Amino acid sequence: MTVEITIIASIACLLIGGALAYFLLKPNFKAKFDTMVKEAEAEAEVIKKNKLIEVKEKFLNKKAELEKEVSVRNQKIQQVENKLKQRELVLNQRQEELQHKKSEIESVREGLEAQFAVVEKKKEDLDKLQQQEIERLEAIAGLSADEAKERMMESLKEEAKTQAQSYINDIVDEAKLTANKEAKRIIIQTIQRVATETAIENSVTVFHIESDEIKGRIIGREGRNIRALEAATGVEIVVDDTPEAIVLSAFDPVRREIARLALHQLVTDGRIHPARIEEVVNKVRKQVEEEIIETGKRTTIDLGIHGLHPELIRIIGKMKYRSSYGQNLLQHARETANLCSVMASELGLNPKKAKRAGLLHDIGKVPDEEPEIPHAIYGMKLAEKFKEKPDICNAIGAHHDEVEMTSLLAPIVQVCDAISGARPGARREIVEAYIKRLNNLEQLAMAYPGVTKTYAIQAGRELRVIVGADKIDDKQTESLSGEIAKKIQDEMTYPGQVKITVIRETRAISYAK
Repeated sequence: MTVEITIIASIACLLIGGALAYFLLKPNFKAKFDTMVKEAEAEAEVIKKNKLIEVKEKFLNKKAELEKEVSVRNQKIQQVENKLKQRELVLNQRQEELQHKKSEIESVREGLEAQFAVVEKKKEDLDKLQQQEIERLEAIAGLSADEAKERMMESLKEEAKTQAQSYINDIVDEAKLTANKEAKRIIIQTIQRVATETAIENSVTVFHIESDEIKGRIIGREGRNIRALEAATGVEIVVDDTPEAIVLSAFDPVRREIARLALHQLVTDGRIHPARIEEVVNKVRKQVEEEIIETGKRTTIDLGIHGLHPELIRIIGKMKYRSSYGQNLLQHARETANLCSVMASELGLNPKKAKRAGLLHDIGKVPDEEPEIPHAIYGMKLAEKFKEKPDICNAIGAHHDEVEMTSLLAPIVQVCDAISGARPGARREIVEAYIKRLNNLEQLAMAYPGVTKTYAIQAGRELRVIVGADKIDDKQTESLSGEIAKKIQDEMTYPGQVKITVIRETRAISYAK
């Protein structure tokens, strides 16, 4: 407001100043100047009045708004004061109630203390009466309270022992009866659920031919072909009057299989001579190794066993060509694995681990080198070497009680191994002893320096020893034959006689390029 008045006054002064200057310059217009001054003053007064009126209106409006706000705030303050007064009343009321309850609790406490004092007094009276009664009883019985208590405890102990022993005997008898029944049920059910045919291996393979003319080609000029074939395979080849058949005789099934496949390829190809025979035998030996690995893989896939080391798979495949007391070792291992799986399921154990242990329990029977430890221990060491779990390794090593059993898998494998081997006709002790004797015969000759290969043929009646020409001369071969014969006489037991044939040959090989 003040700014506007100042502006108007300034304008008026300017106008007056301008008019004054104008009239000073032109004095003849003084009358007009006075008139203009009066008009300007009148107009300024009107403007001043209007502005004062506007200022008063704004002031009144602001005052009304402020009064309204003050009224609203006063109302809120009044409401808050009312609430505080109500809360104060409620708190005063609650305080009075608490004071009243406190006084009630105080009176109750005083009453309880009085009752407690009465109870304590009565307790003291009862203790005195009890002591008097105990003294009277001790005087009547002639025993102190401690002595009577000890006698009563001894009597109760004896009675409790008698009853407990009787109860334990009843439980043990019942448990034995139940356990025997349950064990028989599980074993019988397992045997019934796994009914595997029993195959008995022999030591002879018959090779069928189309005509007897082929026999002459197999024998060769002066028998050179048949000698080369026997030397390369370690199998005795019997060519007799049996029509359209040649008999392959060897205690090692792998050797017989190599000889059979080599003969088949040679007869099919038609080229039969010593060099070709050695080439075919080496080729077939590699094929048989591949077949062994494939057999191991098929076995593990059929049984649903995964994660075996490749060397363990190869050992499993070799079981196909081995026998245990006349029972095919691979079939025995598969049967044991299935029995273990069923029995573990019946007992609430892991059937997959049991099946794995059952399949691997006899891997020590197919070593690449003859060990000097039992096959169960050797199998356990192989399993440990190829990172099998400790409970499976223990089950392999303990299935003939060579090591202590540390898990429930071990007795399951032991029982299932016995079940598989105990089937009527499953095993023949004579065949196992015969094969062991021939193995010992070959190993005995291999111990001599310079010997490269040894083959026991003709059911163990002949031992062929092949020596290196660069290591032993002709004179030493004669003495070697005698030494081996003497050692066999001293260390081995055998029927009839054993012929020792030492073969030494020199080969010169070169290639035309």
